[in-house]
Amino acid sequence: MNTSSTTVVTLSLEVITLPVSDVDRALRFYAHQVGFTLDVDYSPNDAFRVVQLTPPGSKCSIQIGRGLIDSPTGPLRNVYLVVTDLQDTRSRLLERGVEVSEIRYKIPVDAWDGGFAPGLDPARRDYASFAEFSDPDGNSWVLQERGYRKH
Repeated sequence: MNTSSTTVVTLSLEVITLPVSDVDRALRFYAHQVGFTLDVDYSPNDAFRVVQLTPPGSKCSIQIGRGLIDSPTGPLRNVYLVVTDLQDTRSRLLERGVEVSEIRYKIPVDAWDGGFAPGLDPARRDYASFAEFSDPDGNSWVLQERGYRKH
């Protein structure tokens, strides 16, 4: 008798916990500067606080707080935020005081070998153009363009 199952298990990534040294500072950065939506800010006592924020359009949230994780603060590296218009997103973040790197794209796109050129991918291909920013604790984010040109 075959006891193996062909049912596909669904795994949904819903929350990433970020280590931060100052919860209020990180809350201001993510909510007011980056534009994440504040979902929860709960603190039943001085030892525990959970703040959950969600990027616009995302099904995955971040959590910051006290008493959530035992690891030291920062840095979590290269969490990706996928955007449809990288140039516009970068401009909006810069207007809000977020330090965002210059845009770069991978070359050659079709047979990428680890090189980059400045600016947006000339053909605006999916997954080819990037920019980066970090929060006050050094947790780093990569903005990646996908869906600019509808096929």
